Amino acid sequence: MENIYNFSENEFNDYFTSNGEKSFRSKQIISWIYRKKVKDFFMMSDIKKELQQKLHDFFYFPTLTLVTKSISNDGTIKFLFKLEDDNLIETVLMHQEYGYSLCVTSQIGCNMGCMFCASGLKKKVRNLETGEMVLQVLMVEELTKVKITHIVVMGIGEPFDNYDNLLKFLRIVNHPLGLEIGQRHLTVSTCGLVPKIYEFADFELQVNLAISLHAPNDKLRNQIMPINRKYNLEELFKALNYYYAKTNRRITIEYILINKLNDNDKEALELADLLINLNAYVNLIPYNEVMENSYTRSSLTRQRHFYDMLKKRGINVTLRKEQGSDIAAACGQLRSKYLE
Repeated sequence: MENIYNFSENEFNDYFTSNGEKSFRSKQIISWIYRKKVKDFFMMSDIKKELQQKLHDFFYFPTLTLVTKSISNDGTIKFLFKLEDDNLIETVLMHQEYGYSLCVTSQIGCNMGCMFCASGLKKKVRNLETGEMVLQVLMVEELTKVKITHIVVMGIGEPFDNYDNLLKFLRIVNHPLGLEIGQRHLTVSTCGLVPKIYEFADFELQVNLAISLHAPNDKLRNQIMPINRKYNLEELFKALNYYYAKTNRRITIEYILINKLNDNDKEALELADLLINLNAYVNLIPYNEVMENSYTRSSLTRQRHFYDMLKKRGINVTLRKEQGSDIAAACGQLRSKYLE
């Protein structure tokens, strides 16, 4: 049987037409599943009984099992879910001024090996299916009774390493008869898989692109982010300039501030020079410490000084408000450490 949340509108169209049905059935079933949250085909009143039975025999409604839920002092909630194959993933809900934002996981483990990130401590087991990504949204809405308004694909894993499932996920959550999350309320973060950045420039939805940069020169980036040895900064920024020229969409640059590693005046000046001709927005992120390495957070004075140096050189920059670090739900801290 097929996981129904794996199916996009086009795939539903193919299913229905191959079964002698009109393609409008696709919109009907999408509305029942995502708008009305119905999980029983026999309750879909505008679908004839013969087709209800066919759907029942072909599709099933999977679920995620909630293992633990951790609530931060700032209201951030981290969910540990068990998948049907008993693998574990983490998903984080954040309450923002503009609504509820969900940080979605795209892989079980991660092969990128960034030295400062806990998520890469467990090597990739497999990609998540599209439906397993969709279910994170549905389950959090069901458990919390809130409407997710924004999605960031920044949880465990490298989203562009699960590219096809990622794009299908974005189409499903954006669908006007489904979850209807605005395309500009969707953000995908990558550490720099250059070929996929070129491909993403052709994606039909106006989804936000964020780059996990964290170092302004190849020597330092090679040290802390192995991906840079394959796609160096020159190649990365060539792709980013192509992306901007093709889409005219501003790019977010994520830069974690690590004490005495990448937070010096030298790095601030290099970062400003690197970004001066790119329509980019820099999100400075105070490092969230994890027990598995010795990196520490830059002091608040150092964070503000780094910010000021970029600002004075005309770089659009903010210093991120910390959320969820007390429950290991902040940027770089997700790692599915639960042991059965």
